[in-house]
Amino acid sequence: MYYYRYDSAEVSCCYKYLMFSYNIIFWLAGAAFIAAGFWAWSEKGVLLDLTQVTRLHGFDPVWLVLVVGGVTFILGFAGCVGALRENICLLKFFSGVIGFIFVLELTVAVLAVVFQSQVREWINDFFLANVKAYRDDIDLQNLIDSLQRMNHCCGAQEPDDWDLNVYFSCNGTHRSREKCGVPFSCCNADPSDSVVNTQCGYDVRNILNKIEWSEHIYTKGCISALEDWLPGNLYTVAIVFIVISLLQMVGIYLARTLISDIEKVKFSY
Repeated sequence: MYYYRYDSAEVSCCYKYLMFSYNIIFWLAGAAFIAAGFWAWSEKGVLLDLTQVTRLHGFDPVWLVLVVGGVTFILGFAGCVGALRENICLLKFFSGVIGFIFVLELTVAVLAVVFQSQVREWINDFFLANVKAYRDDIDLQNLIDSLQRMNHCCGAQEPDDWDLNVYFSCNGTHRSREKCGVPFSCCNADPSDSVVNTQCGYDVRNILNKIEWSEHIYTKGCISALEDWLPGNLYTVAIVFIVISLLQMVGIYLARTLISDIEKVKFSY
């Protein structure tokens, strides 16, 4: 009587520990992201009063950090434990979720190209909503300030977009010192200044004509600045997308190879 026998009825240690090493990095990175997110919330007092999460009208960057950290942590855990314990369910979960994320990325990229005008309108509305909530959250405030300073822009389309914010609005009877002004991140940066002048945008839209604004503040909207930035950095964006895609493909390949080895070992007995 003859029996069929596999040449190597064992799980490849090479693929097993490559899979573990690949995922331990993401597992630790996910844990770091989650820790940073909760630290940011503790600094803002959110952990002591969770109702603050529902009261914020704009985008809280901490949510993005926590979501990315949570997904990365779960995937890293599934990959590490699945590899060490040779658990087919965890490995299939890992490869399935990575594959889904990859398809989702491709779908979003294609839709962004096909529906450019709608995407532009959505980004514009999103930016304006966060302009309105600028003073509601310190992380959101820092994010908008960084965006405006790095891209030399102000508002979504123009500096007058800051009329949507109750503190900077020229309308109404409020007594805000920032009335009819713009945030300091809209001001033309002077390289010789060693200290940031946070009051440089006060009254700028009230005492100056629009023609004179460009001498003191950025007049280009951030949506236009983004549109100008993208063509010049298309190769950089493409390289980042390709690197992320390759990392995902490597993870799927390692997981599927391990699953195949594990199944061969099981069927050989």
